[in-house]
Amino acid sequence: MSFIESLTLMLALMYIASLSYWSGKKWGAVVTLLLSIGAVAISLYWPLALALLIALPLCLIANKFAPEEFKTEIKINTLREGCQQLLALSLFLVAIQYCINAIQLKQGSTPWLMRPDVVDAFLPIAGGIELKAIVTLNLWDQTHPAAALMLAAVLLTGLLCKRAFCGWACPLGLAGEYLYALRKRFIKAELAPPAWLDWPLRMLKYLLLLALFYIVIGMPSESIPYYLQGNYHKIADLKMALFFVTPGLITLACFALILALAAWRRQGFCRYLCPYGAILGLLSFASPLKIRRNTQHCLIEAKGMKCDKCTRACPANIIVHTKTTVRSDECQACMRCVAACPKSAALGLSLKSGHRVSHKGLLVLLLLALFALPLTAYLAGFWHSQTPDNIRMELIQVIDRVGH
Repeated sequence: MSFIESLTLMLALMYIASLSYWSGKKWGAVVTLLLSIGAVAISLYWPLALALLIALPLCLIANKFAPEEFKTEIKINTLREGCQQLLALSLFLVAIQYCINAIQLKQGSTPWLMRPDVVDAFLPIAGGIELKAIVTLNLWDQTHPAAALMLAAVLLTGLLCKRAFCGWACPLGLAGEYLYALRKRFIKAELAPPAWLDWPLRMLKYLLLLALFYIVIGMPSESIPYYLQGNYHKIADLKMALFFVTPGLITLACFALILALAAWRRQGFCRYLCPYGAILGLLSFASPLKIRRNTQHCLIEAKGMKCDKCTRACPANIIVHTKTTVRSDECQACMRCVAACPKSAALGLSLKSGHRVSHKGLLVLLLLALFALPLTAYLAGFWHSQTPDNIRMELIQVIDRVGH
């Protein structure tokens, strides 16, 4: 686990501890702090220890000079955007570290910066095959273990808190928001497709998901060990990076289509093409958390007023103001509708029992799902790739000739 990964993890845990403390759940703060210290003690890994030594004072300083961010009800949209931007910044730093590592491998020199394993999160097919190997063969891949772990962590977020990963963490979703905002500066009109076209377009991401499932499920179990031990799998991340660094004409056309789609319609890529969004949308139906409307407090029933602020705030165009429970595969639990509602008691993210989860609580659930599983796996020795640098150095020299 590289220093950037360690620092991101510890900052997330310290923020969870702070939120728990100021929310009156001091036991949660103590457990989180003990978990962080225990992880350092068990691993005896200096980057993790240094990350904790940096994250803890930073969090204490933040509590001292910006107490409203922890003690008071920070606005939903502010918290969500801050989370997205900080995670995107972390991934950007990880990308720089990864590029330096790969360039040094290509030059034939031993990298002085270690490879960040979290980049394996961008290998969903490898992650799916590894999960299949674990389930069917009890075989735990040591080449890209983080691929299976990050895929499992993201799927876990779907079961716990709907598509909150899409709405609160995904860097592609954040990039799409910026592209859409840029387009709106020049072309003010909404360019959403008509309903008869929108539904078929939404099915495209499910077709892409089916294609990925076909690749993963279609691979015979007896062939999996040979694939996981093969040279292609050892440098699958480098092959993926090469795909983006040296794109062909068709690839560039696909990139242009994706960018145009993101600018054309808000959350266009998420809505129409993202297979992660598709599988998280399906899993979200099983999540106990839903956006629920209390008709006793809603201005429509309680006061007889016309109000659709929640619907107008929804980036997925879900009709919220007429539903008691929002059941939609497009709901990203972004809680923009809750933020827009003029009556705080009328709309919220809650269980069927009526127990509400605040936006801070949702963020805690999301961060725990994304970081607790990788931390546990790291402590168990199932996170870092066991492929030596000299093997990767040899294979990157002939990367164009390495195939399945």
